[in-house]
Amino acid sequence: MNTAGHSEATALRGLELTPFRGLRYDPDRVGSLAAVTSPPYDVVVRPDGVHHLQSADPHNIVRLILPQAGTPSAGTEQAADTLRRWLDEGILTADPEPGLYVYEQRDGNGMLQRGVIGALRLSEPAEGVVLPHEDVIPPVVADRAALMRATRANLEPLLLTYRGNGTAAEVVERTAQRPPLLSTTTEDGFHHRLWSVTDPADLAGIQSDLAHRQALIADGHHRWATYLRLRAEHPSPSPWDHGLVLLVDTVRYPLRVRAIHRLLHSLPVADALAAVRGLFRIRRLDTPLAEALATLADASCAGNAFLLAGDGAFHLLDRPDPDLLARTIPAGRPAAWRSLDATVLHATLLEHVWHIPEDSPAHIAYIHDTAATVAKAERDGGTAVLMHPIREEVVRDLARQGVMMPRKSTSFGPKPASGLVLRALEI
Repeated sequence: MNTAGHSEATALRGLELTPFRGLRYDPDRVGSLAAVTSPPYDVVVRPDGVHHLQSADPHNIVRLILPQAGTPSAGTEQAADTLRRWLDEGILTADPEPGLYVYEQRDGNGMLQRGVIGALRLSEPAEGVVLPHEDVIPPVVADRAALMRATRANLEPLLLTYRGNGTAAEVVERTAQRPPLLSTTTEDGFHHRLWSVTDPADLAGIQSDLAHRQALIADGHHRWATYLRLRAEHPSPSPWDHGLVLLVDTVRYPLRVRAIHRLLHSLPVADALAAVRGLFRIRRLDTPLAEALATLADASCAGNAFLLAGDGAFHLLDRPDPDLLARTIPAGRPAAWRSLDATVLHATLLEHVWHIPEDSPAHIAYIHDTAATVAKAERDGGTAVLMHPIREEVVRDLARQGVMMPRKSTSFGPKPASGLVLRALEI
């Protein structure tokens, strides 16, 4: 392989981050900035989370990112009408000049994350500039595309990571010493601050540094796929050639990696266990959630392991039958992919043992919050499948090989709060 040529190509077609006029809430027109923010759309647990956020403030961003109406098309039109009304009423206003935005998240346990928000030039995976690592669910992409078409806006930034520690990181650190544009603490205990970067020298420094970088999609595969779909629908050049992202330098700020759990709506725990008996080792754990997760972590060190919940106890599945794995896991993939818990869950358990379609919301939900997954399973009579998180270096290595992980395999964080800065494509 000609590594010099590859490096040169990467340098020529690296990350291109463009300033934009951020759309932000007027703090004098809303109850509080914290009350109008939300987690990303796919982290909000429906419908409980939506109702909670809607009641927090009549202008909460959830009314745009997860509009509630009788039909999907009515929801997207409702979101577009709401956005137009908020703009007309001055609830949301555009910053006076284009800029990039430094964004900081801090919790009370020593977690600090800083990054740069901007409009990133879209690129196909084959270009090797922005690397996806998960497949997407087509109906979710269609839903997000309809919403973006109707609102003509990027309502929340994706989370991308890169390895830099260069000029961009220096500008971020220097900017964070200034008074911020906004500062708020959300109910999850995270403190958020935002600054604009408009100085030409600082903008040039960030852009020049990023032009030599490659990014990994940490969170937002469906929105990235949506960006690409909408770009294809609009002749270039157009505002649809770019999409709103948060870029975090993980040399300076390593992300946390957590699992995304599965809720199987129509499969009772007893039926799930009966189907796997003889195929996995099964151990019942009458322990609190934290202890059960610790047992799962220990078991994961030795191989594939899962926790099932929903009947008031936890059931550890591990030591899968090697012949079962050989029969059910697709060949021709790297060993690291074949041994992923998510691969075994989807290819072996969901498809061959439980016969559950992975892309059907009527059968399966993907939930980030562990306790919420268990509680919903217990309330609804379904099965929660709790996962152990994968290491970031495994994700990055597979992405560089162009190997897609199973859907919803990872949850990188902390995720950017939605509602602090939006991008309207016509402003």
